[in-house]
Amino acid sequence: MTLLPSPREHLTCPTTVAAVRIQNAVLAATRETLTAKGFTELLMPIVGPVTDPGIRGSKQVDVDYYGHKYRMMTSAILYKQASLLAFDKIFCIAPNVRLEPLETASTSRHLAEFRQIDVEMAGASRADIMGVAEDVVRASVRKVVTELPGELEELGRDAGAFAELLGSPFGTMTHTAAVETLRELGHPQSADAEIDWRAEVILSGKVSGPFFVTDYPKGCRGFYDRESAEQPGVLRNFDLLAPEGFGELASGGEREFEYQKLILRMRETGENPAKYGWYLNLAREGLPASAGFGIGLERFVRYIAGLDEVWQGTPYPKIPGVVSP
Repeated sequence: MTLLPSPREHLTCPTTVAAVRIQNAVLAATRETLTAKGFTELLMPIVGPVTDPGIRGSKQVDVDYYGHKYRMMTSAILYKQASLLAFDKIFCIAPNVRLEPLETASTSRHLAEFRQIDVEMAGASRADIMGVAEDVVRASVRKVVTELPGELEELGRDAGAFAELLGSPFGTMTHTAAVETLRELGHPQSADAEIDWRAEVILSGKVSGPFFVTDYPKGCRGFYDRESAEQPGVLRNFDLLAPEGFGELASGGEREFEYQKLILRMRETGENPAKYGWYLNLAREGLPASAGFGIGLERFVRYIAGLDEVWQGTPYPKIPGVVSP
């Protein structure tokens, strides 16, 4: 089991200080970039009657809310869609709590509590929102490289590692192509499942710049990812993977918004539509078509800073299974 340093040791560690300064630069660049594109920043709820069920085997945290069972947010996805009733373009820096399986404590990139840069855009296609994600990532890295060279030096991170990210469009491969590549490399990746954690490390270790994996099979993602009309069984979604073996930074895609399709998808994924009353009422009355994504802030900082472990980049880390402040 991972042993964390004491709060004093961690907070005063030069690595922590440099990583938090990088985190600040990422947040500033994100807000600058998205505000310039016409996005409005909203504050999302921390608890609610339901939250995102598509969380890869982690558990949700129940809260007694005046005699009602509410949940800590695992993702703001449902609220992002609802918010488009008021604003065409929104983003938030949203806290998330997921009780990850204990084995994820050894992956170097899982936290039980983390922040996410969440973005949603009405009327957007997958290509549109992938472009926004690319702009946010590139602007954040450029700000760090330009304004915090001393922090990168303190961390032993070579700014040259970002040359391809800053100078070239991000690559793209389909889920099918990723599965074929992984099998050729000796990794038994299922064609019907998400790219697993080890597989992400293998794939991202073979490249020098970020790349998107698109078109995941329907059965492996949540009910809110929209199914392709041209390719039944294939979702209009994506993951963004960082190079150098750092793995997934972001997930996103086009959203399902039609009431009857949402009901069907919920049932297909084993969800009880009755739990999602407030959300489905909005969908029945009409939700905008949209696309969006979420970037794990601590994972993004880990990549930019070149950290061995994701917990090194946050002041008060919560590692799965480890009791800490």
